[in-house]
This record gives sequence, structure tokens and C-alpha cells, in this order.
Amino acid sequence: MSQFRALVGALRGGRAGGSWWLRGSVGARSRCYLDPSRGCSSEAVPSAVASSSSYVEEMYFAWLEDHKSVHKSWDTFFRNIQASSPSGEAGKPRPSALLQGRVQSLSPDTTEKVVEDHLAVHTLIRAYQIRGHHVAQLDPLGILEADLDSFVPSDLITSLDKLGFYGLHESDLDRSFQLPPTSFIGGGNTTLPLREIIRRLETSYCGHIGVEFMFINNVSQCQWIRQKIETPGIMQFTNTEKRTLLARLIRSTRFEDFLARKWSSEKRFGLEGCEVLIPALKTIIDKSSASGIDSVIMGMPHRGRLNVLANVIRKELDQIFCQFDPKLEAADEGSGDVKYHLGMFHERINRETDQNIMLSLMANPSHLEAVDPVVQGKAKAEQFYRGDTEGNKVMSILIHGDAAFAGQGVVYETFHLSELPSYTTHGTIHVVVNNQIGFTTDPRVARSSPYPTDVARVVNAPIFHVNADDPEAVMYVCRVAAEWRATFNKDVVIDLVSYRRFGHNEMDEPMFTQPLMYKQIRRQEHVLKKYSDRLIAEGMVTLQEFEEEVAKYDKICEEAYTSSKDEKISHNRHWLDSPWPGFFTTEGEPKSMSCVPTGLDEETLQHIGQTASSVPLEDFRIHPGVSRILRSRAELVKNRQMDWALGEYMAFGSLLKEGIHVRLSGQDVERGTFSHRHHVLHDQEVDKRICVPMNHLWAHQAPYTVCNSSLSEYGVLGFELGFAMASPNALVLWEAQFGDFHNTAQCIIDQFISSGQAKWVRNNGIVLLLPHGMEGMGPEHSSARPERFLQMSNDDPDHFPELSGDFEVQQLSDCNWIVVNCSTPANYCHVIRRQIMLPFRKPLIIFTPKSLLRHPDARSGFDELAEGTKFNRLIPDQGPAAEDPAQVKRVIFCTGKVYYELAKERKQQKLEKDVAIVRLEQISPFPFDLVRVQTEKYANAELVWCQEEHKNMGYYDYVRPRLLTVVANKKPVWYVGRDPAAATATGTKSTHLNELKRFMDTAFNLSAFQGRNL
Repeated sequence: MSQFRALVGALRGGRAGGSWWLRGSVGARSRCYLDPSRGCSSEAVPSAVASSSSYVEEMYFAWLEDHKSVHKSWDTFFRNIQASSPSGEAGKPRPSALLQGRVQSLSPDTTEKVVEDHLAVHTLIRAYQIRGHHVAQLDPLGILEADLDSFVPSDLITSLDKLGFYGLHESDLDRSFQLPPTSFIGGGNTTLPLREIIRRLETSYCGHIGVEFMFINNVSQCQWIRQKIETPGIMQFTNTEKRTLLARLIRSTRFEDFLARKWSSEKRFGLEGCEVLIPALKTIIDKSSASGIDSVIMGMPHRGRLNVLANVIRKELDQIFCQFDPKLEAADEGSGDVKYHLGMFHERINRETDQNIMLSLMANPSHLEAVDPVVQGKAKAEQFYRGDTEGNKVMSILIHGDAAFAGQGVVYETFHLSELPSYTTHGTIHVVVNNQIGFTTDPRVARSSPYPTDVARVVNAPIFHVNADDPEAVMYVCRVAAEWRATFNKDVVIDLVSYRRFGHNEMDEPMFTQPLMYKQIRRQEHVLKKYSDRLIAEGMVTLQEFEEEVAKYDKICEEAYTSSKDEKISHNRHWLDSPWPGFFTTEGEPKSMSCVPTGLDEETLQHIGQTASSVPLEDFRIHPGVSRILRSRAELVKNRQMDWALGEYMAFGSLLKEGIHVRLSGQDVERGTFSHRHHVLHDQEVDKRICVPMNHLWAHQAPYTVCNSSLSEYGVLGFELGFAMASPNALVLWEAQFGDFHNTAQCIIDQFISSGQAKWVRNNGIVLLLPHGMEGMGPEHSSARPERFLQMSNDDPDHFPELSGDFEVQQLSDCNWIVVNCSTPANYCHVIRRQIMLPFRKPLIIFTPKSLLRHPDARSGFDELAEGTKFNRLIPDQGPAAEDPAQVKRVIFCTGKVYYELAKERKQQKLEKDVAIVRLEQISPFPFDLVRVQTEKYANAELVWCQEEHKNMGYYDYVRPRLLTVVANKKPVWYVGRDPAAATATGTKSTHLNELKRFMDTAFNLSAFQGRNL
């Protein structure tokens, strides 16, 4: 009680200075911080008591004559004093033990006790609000506490002796206390007996719902939650709502039962133990639809996915059941995926609101939580294209597992995007299916935090823990979560504390590792049985009605099962989660197999160039360094030249003119890692005043979005991939700060970008800009690991393709992605524009330069972008060697920056006639047709592949077998470059230069390979 005594002492201290604010009007100058409708706390009274007992007496006798004649705080004070009188005197209009007649003064000890007790009760209420969830009855099995702390907070009244913590006693239980305005347990009452206060707090915070919200630093949000949780009788359901809940629970449970009966030995990752997830999701969707949401994008792991597809998305049951047929064959392209990874898009009428709603469940890999940022990116894109700036029409729902939610770092990365202006989706509802176990791992060794949901606290998201065996508690929490999202446009977490009735999959034996848990699970009554028995007992439904509803759904499943036997072919397109209406034919094929030229007219080039070299806003003061950059751009435009930054401007600006939205995202992309881009100008005099010249190009252009991201690769790349899914008529680019750093997003690259179309028939045109080049900057600032992208390219190295039709476009259509390393600004502009002009979408990987950004030779003339021009997949030698190819002794194939070093060395050694240098601009798919032209042209020359990367890295292992296929293995292909190594580059500048000199000498030593055999 020391804290209470200290507070009372402070209130009583300094009597002379403490009385001035009391001697005027009682209410005028007294400081009341609380809601007037609830009355001031008695905290204001002790100072008056301490200051002047005669003044208290005056107030008391005025109160006796008319309770309304004094301030509410005095009224409350005297009522409590009267209530503390002996029972026989409680109703008499006298000052009880405090005032005896008009002459007795107020007892200081009694006053202090009253103040202490009120403060104690207020603190007790706050304790339940903060820590009540620790003792909530959340585990359906009754084995574990939902949190891992395994302690009972000492400030919660779990036994009567705990009252002593507050200086209260059992005799105080029937005393009434003024309730603080930060509590709603009183309903319409402002005072309650202590016994009732504790009972209501336990009902609100220690039952089947545990709420974490007191860490939120917004008072109105905390008050909103308190009102939803504490108000007596607020968790009420109509008869219709209860019957609907039962029907949904029947469908969820009987669906799993049906699959278990028909395919008992198949993996299906069922929902048994958390069947309440289905009515939970449907409640969230119903409530969100009622608030105006008409599009919901969802992401989830494999557990329960088939049930969600069937009973939430409403995928046809026969289409689900036929996936269990081992003889089913794929009808369209792609390798497909297992049934519990597939997604679905469906538009239907919401029966509760009679409103149209679009539901999209994103396909995803087994890599848990990897889909989280993808879902957020797609939701953001839909909001952007619809002008939904507040998230009132489009929202996202993410379903998680408890172990993955706590263990996977991408969860944290995704949360940290939730409040960023260019990434926020204005609130996501997270639903954690908390099985209280990982695969076989006990949560006590799987996480350090008390709950699996603690990561959500970093963004002040409220967390609702709920016992999943109490369906009505779950539905209420879902209702509150949907209302929270609609009210505050912020994330919210629902933790469904449940269990997993079987092992990780249905073939797994969980008793090996969790024997006690699974003994209890085997005894555990199904939630459907519990809830149906309850409603039958309440007379809400009859046993016959319940059995008829069960039989009705069983019949639906049986009929769908019979129908599924007629399915002999699986159509992957039927599981598409992101359709693009009108872009493809009705059969899902490209409308043509050709690509228009990507050149631009002179007027467009000049206009973009002038905008790129100026500031379109008046009185906008830019940095002198930026001013020099703009002047140099203007000089280039005047001379009809462009560097890399201008080439990019030409690509983006021209697409904006054509109505194509361009979005560039990544770390430091607004300025550019290498200070070359400067797409966002900053006023040097006015804070936060910026200008994006690209948005001032044309009167009716598409918008340009350029946004610095958080320092994340995995989360941000996943987000941009999702953004690119929403529309084919947008150019979405992600740029790595250095290409080396993309490997922290390897999961997105491997599981989504490389293989997404093959697995899920999902086109995606995302562009990855990966700065790459060996320039002596060490092993983490040199290589974008091109070998990894090329290893995953799906073209056959040993087969020379048939050259028919538009071979270039057909080859692009057949590949899984496009890998390029442009050596000129014009070609960079062309390949960006080609990405949109193609009649389909493929991921584009561009290894972008660093030193070439300002290299005087790495410039292009406007003529290279003139109308009728297009991307050059290969740039042949255009010097003396090309004029007399029969005399050429060596042809060096290369790509990217090393060309300029080779060209410089060749010139110094005066070998322009003896050595031809051919640049591969598009590495994959390999330009077999163009390479064959070069090998036939230089028929007498030996073939060399030169790269600046180490031999076991870079392009060599990809290019060599394809070059050999071009020449039918009749010639060797020699390697020139750095030796094999473990690290991508040396950290020593001198070593870097020595390596460069060594392989340059080899490249132009025409006798280097004489007498050698491969």
C-alpha cells in the first residue's frame, strides 16, 4: 500500500498552497480529468479535506439538505462515507463516524483510508484490463495455459487473501465504490459493490476471451475495446444468429468427416480441433460486408485450406473431391500443385447482407507465412486501382499457424509495412489457428514470447485470445475484430486457442512426442457436439432439426463425390486466384503471339527529356548537387543523347503516357542507391515539400508511384509481387539496394516468381532490378548471383529450338522468366517497354549497372530509341572485325559491364580486326537464333565466353552448353574470367585489379588455348 500512502501524502502536503483552488467555486477551478457524466473521482476530495475540515463540514451539511447542491465529487464522497457507516446507521442523514454533530472535525485517518480504498479499486480494475488474459480459460484441453509464463499475476483476485495486496479485506466486498471512466463494467451504474466489480471483471477478462490491448497508446482505441468487452450483457446473439452458427459448424465439421471417411490414407491437413475457423471467417466477412467491403483477399497455410475453399470461398465440392483421384491428369500447361496449396477466386452474393462480394484465396507454397506480404500487395493494388484510399472497399484476411506466426521473420516484416503510406492496406484481420503445437515441437521450446501473437504488439494491434471450443465467444470476437478494422483501419489479431485432433498430417502419429496432450484430445468431445447439445437444451433447435441439417450436408457431399468420379482431367485454370478479365482469350491464351516495336517518336523523347532535366514546380529550391545533375541531363537531351537515368525516364514516362501505371519500390529507390535517379526532389527550404517530375509529364497520364521501402527484402518483394498480380496493365518494379541482397528474399524468388506460373497458371510481370558488377567493392556489393536465376530457367540447353513464326515472342512465352543484362541505356528502355507490350506477362530479371551509370561510353543516341526500333537480344560487333569476319581469330561472347573493359583492352592492343566481341543482352531464354548467326559469321574463329564473375558463378555454366548446342559440339567453348571461388568477390582492391588484368591478358592472348583440349 506504500504507493497509495505516498499519493495521499502528496495530496495532503502543502496545505497553504493546496487550498487556493478549492476556495472558489467547487467546480470552477478544480481540475477534473474524468468524464463529467461519470462524476469526478474522489481523488479531488482529499486535498480539500487536508486543507480545511470546516470547509468539509460546510459541504457536508449543504449535501444533507440537497444532494444536488454540491459538486458530483462531493456527492460521491459523502455517499461512500455514509455507506461505510455501521449497518444500523446507514440510512440515517448523519455524518456517521466521520462527523458527529456540527462541531466534530473529519478524521484524517478515515479520509486517508477512503482515498486509499478508491485508488486501490481503480488499480484493481486496471490490473484486470492489463493482465486478466493471463488467467482466462483459453485452452479447450485444460492442459496448458495459452501463454507460457505459467504464473498467476499477484494483483488479480484469484482468492480472497489477494485483497490484502490492495489493503482491502473481505469485509470490503459489499462496500460500493465509484467506478472510473476507464471502465464500462457498471453498465448504467457509476458505483458497484466490490464483490460485483470483481465478478464482472472476471466475466469480462478471465472467461473464454482474453484481451491484450492496454499497450495501445491511443486512449480512444482502448476505451472502444473496453466498451466492447466490459459492457454487461453485450455478448448476445439472436436465435437466428445461433442457428446460423450451428449450420456453419455442421458444414465445417461434416466436411472434414466426409474427407476422412472417403480418403482415410490421404494427406489433407484437416481442420479437426479448430472447426470453428469456418464460421469465424464467415462472420468476419459478413460483418465486413455490412460495413461496405466488397472484396476480400485471403492468405492461409495448408491446414484447413480445403475446408475454407469449400465452405468460405464456395469452390465446387466435386472439383475438390476429384483432386484426390490419383489418375487425374492435367489439361493445361504447368506442373500444378498439391490440392492444399491451391487458390481460388469467386464472386458471389453474401447471404447475410445481400451484397455482392469477391473472395480471393491466394495460392501459396509450403513455406509458411511466405504468402503474407503477397496478399498485402494484392490488396493494396486493388485499393489503388479502385481509388479506395481508406480501405473501405477492399480488405485482407491472413490466417496463420501458431508456430509459424511466432517463428517466421516475414510476419514481422509484413507487420512493419502495415502503417507505411505506400504499403498500408488500412488494416488486416489476422486469425491464428493456435494448435498449441508445431509439427512435433512443444511451444515451450518453440518461442520465447508468452503468446505466439506477441509480434503484433509492435504495431499496437489489439489481440483477442479466445477458447475455440466456445463458438459464441469466437463469433463475438470476430464481430469485434471486423468492427475494429472498419472503425480504426488498423490491424487486429484473433488467436483461436484450439488443438489438432490428429498429427501434423493425417498419417502422422502425434503420441510419439505429445502423449499426454493426445490422450486428452482423444477424450475431448467435438465442439459441434458441445454446441448442438447446448442449443437443444436451450430449446433453440430440436434434435430432429439438427439431424436433418447434418443429413442435408452429408447428402450434398455424397452427390458431389458421385459427380467427381466423372472428372478425368484437372483444369489448373479453374483454381486461378488472380484472373485478368479481357487480357487473355476466354481459354486463357494470349490474344496474339507478336510484339509491337518499342521505339518512340522524337517529340516524346524530347518532352520526357526536358521534364527529366527540370523542376515543374515554381519556387522549389533544390540542392545545388541535384541542380548540376539536371543541367547535365539537359545537355544530354540537347545533344540527343541519354545516360542510364534518362533511359529509365524514357521508359517510365512513355508508359505513363500510354496509361500504364508504373510503381518502383525498394530501398532508397527515390534517389537511387548510386544517386543517379532523383525521381523525388526535395525542397531545401520547406520540410517535407517534395516534387515528383514524372507525375508532371502529361495532362492525362497514369500515376507514377516511387516509394522507398522499409529495410526489408523478403517482405517488400513479396508485397510487390502481390501488387503485380492485380493488373497486367501496370509496370511493377522492385529494386535491390545492391543485387547481392536479393538472397534474403530467395523464398519469394524460388517459390513464387520462378515457378508461380507452372504451379498455379498465374502470369506475373514483376521486374527485378538488381545492381550487379565486379568493381572491387567486396563480396557483398558485387554479385546479384546471376547463376541462381539461370539455374532456374527452364529452357533446354541441349535442344536447338525450331525457328518458326515470331521466334522471339514464342520463346518468351515458353520460358518461366526473362533474364537480361543490358549494356546500353537504349536497350534498357526497350526491354522495360517490351515487358508491357508483350501479349502475356513474365517476370523480368535485370542485372543493372553501377559504374556504367556514369560511364561516358555507356550512352545511347535518340536514334536507338526511334520509332520502329526494338530491344536487341544480342548486340553484334560493329567494328573492323565485322567488316572482314573471315580474318577474325577469336570471337568473345560476353554480357554486361565487362564488354567495356574488353573493348578498351582490345583497342589498346590494336586487335580490333582479330577479335570480335558479341554482347548477349538477353541471356535467358537463350537467343539461339542470333547466336547461330554470329558463330556462322565467324566460322574460322575460336569461341570464348568471357565474364568478370568467378568460373563457378556468373553465366558460364548456363551459356557454355547452349553455345555448344549452337555449334553442334563441333567446337570447344573456352572460358575467360576469374577462377572458381567460395566468395563472390575479393575484399582487396589490389587483388581485384590483378584478377582483372590476368583475365584481360588471357582474353586477348590469341595463343592462350593452343594445344589445349577440353
